[in-house]
Amino acid sequence: MNVRDLADAAIEIPIVTSFTKIGYHARRRLDDWTPLTDYDFGGRVVVLTGATSGLGRCAAQLFTEQGATLVVVGRSADRNQGVVDEIVASSGNTAVSQIACDTGEYDQVRHLADQVLTDHDRLDVLIHNAGALTAERHDSSDGTEQTIASQVVGPFLLTTLLLDRLAETEGSRVITMSSGGMYTAGLTVDQLQMPADDYKGTEQYARAKRAQVTLNEMWAERSGHRGVSFQAMHPGWADTPGVEAALPGFRKVMGPLLRDADQGADTLVWLAGDAAPLDHNGGFWLDRRLRSIHKLPTTKKTDTPERRERLWSWVTERAGL
Repeated sequence: MNVRDLADAAIEIPIVTSFTKIGYHARRRLDDWTPLTDYDFGGRVVVLTGATSGLGRCAAQLFTEQGATLVVVGRSADRNQGVVDEIVASSGNTAVSQIACDTGEYDQVRHLADQVLTDHDRLDVLIHNAGALTAERHDSSDGTEQTIASQVVGPFLLTTLLLDRLAETEGSRVITMSSGGMYTAGLTVDQLQMPADDYKGTEQYARAKRAQVTLNEMWAERSGHRGVSFQAMHPGWADTPGVEAALPGFRKVMGPLLRDADQGADTLVWLAGDAAPLDHNGGFWLDRRLRSIHKLPTTKKTDTPERRERLWSWVTERAGL
């Protein structure tokens, strides 16, 4: 390890320094980051779910300012259009459109895919960013727990439906916004969905995020040869409307150290624009560096080939593929 690697490792060991703005600022200086404004997205088509608030809204702004043709995806058409109007007005980029879709409703996901394929003859970047943490269990229309439906099954279906178009586009990427919370959860299929009488929103969210990063690696293994790069990341602890609503106690305690939206979205935009991630298909990233998907031996023990295959089969079946 060189001096920079040793310094980064020292930052990563204490989670507070790694996930907060402390880690962001230290690593930006340590690795002399390329400014996001140096990346040219002109002529590139980006589909971004969860684009109307938080990190997604920030990333949407950055992409359009750098010339991307952006498809804003959110559940409400009116809210989507409001974001589109704001972005066009502030960036001067008129190549911004919107499609309403709840990623936990698979008919809507199929409509989204059909519309993207109709409107665009290329697809450079597909970003799975939509997500929410709720205190009580809610189900999608097919009976799947909503967190799993919207953050695991729906994105899997959307990737599948758009895979051919991605494969036809040189240098294409699929990026999944995960969370450091997944470090606490092992890989499970039988207990992936928590029952209503024993439901804990933070635990359900962590299980979904664990499934996300596992599937990211499996997508790279199964479809990387088609020229599509699959990457997952977590943004650190960022102060977003979702954190404010779902984790008010955490936000109150950690508030001064939480990253802002620009800092949380940095690695997302970097993954979409830089060449370096293309050499690490299936990677998991924090602050522009590869990270392990396990911090605890207990979660690593659950990550078996058998469970991975069961997860892929279960999600495929749920998605109706």
